[in-house]
Amino acid sequence: MTEQPFTQYQLFHLKRNKLEEKITHYYQETRDSSVTIQLLLAMKVRHMLGESDFELFLQDLVKHLFANNKITRALRRYFYFFREYFNDREWEILSARCFPPEHVITDLMSVTPSTVVAPEFTTLESS
Repeated sequence: MTEQPFTQYQLFHLKRNKLEEKITHYYQETRDSSVTIQLLLAMKVRHMLGESDFELFLQDLVKHLFANNKITRALRRYFYFFREYFNDREWEILSARCFPPEHVITDLMSVTPSTVVAPEFTTLESS
């Protein structure tokens, strides 16, 4: 299990400015998008518990994580929690990036035998 860079006390008691600074510094230092998105989700929980100061916490960092990083399991798992961070166009593009459509085979794409008649070749064995 990944060691968390902050304690529960720090996540739920530090002021917004200090947390913004620490989380941004942590991401710049480690480039660990999985842990960073979990920290940002904890800040969403803090906002939902009544801290109005944490609305759209580090929105630019969230956009950067989803738009520029390799999509990991953690990013895919927590993607829908950050809907309000994006406008409709961004959401549509990132949805396609996080969840690409699976290849679907239809009748038109199935393999059909060739209707072209190839000339018969003589081989050394048959001559």
